[in-house]
Amino acid sequence: MRRIRTHKVGVDQGSTILFSDFEHDGVMWTGSGPRKLTTRIEFSESYLTPPSVHVSVSMWDLDNRTNARADISAENVTEDGFQIVFRTWGDTRVARLRVDWTAIGEVSSEEDWDV
Repeated sequence: MRRIRTHKVGVDQGSTILFSDFEHDGVMWTGSGPRKLTTRIEFSESYLTPPSVHVSVSMWDLDNRTNARADISAENVTEDGFQIVFRTWGDTRVARLRVDWTAIGEVSSEEDWDV
């Protein structure tokens, strides 16, 4: 468990459309087999240490003729940002995908001393 002093907790969040591949016949829509997309997200302010990050799919548009296979994660989390990694495989066809994220971690405070 991560313990954070309550007066130093920062919460940042956002939403991003990872791709809209049906518009230009991109690989998530037309491809097959293992596919991966990585998107870098920058926090609005830096944390003191890498925060805990949660990502979730908030909108997905899939072809109804294929199996829905998806894996999404937050990777390479630093004090300044992280990567959203989306993976699919097989015959899955993903037209577009939107992801929401939340980061919670320790931030600096006016009470911090810099000596």
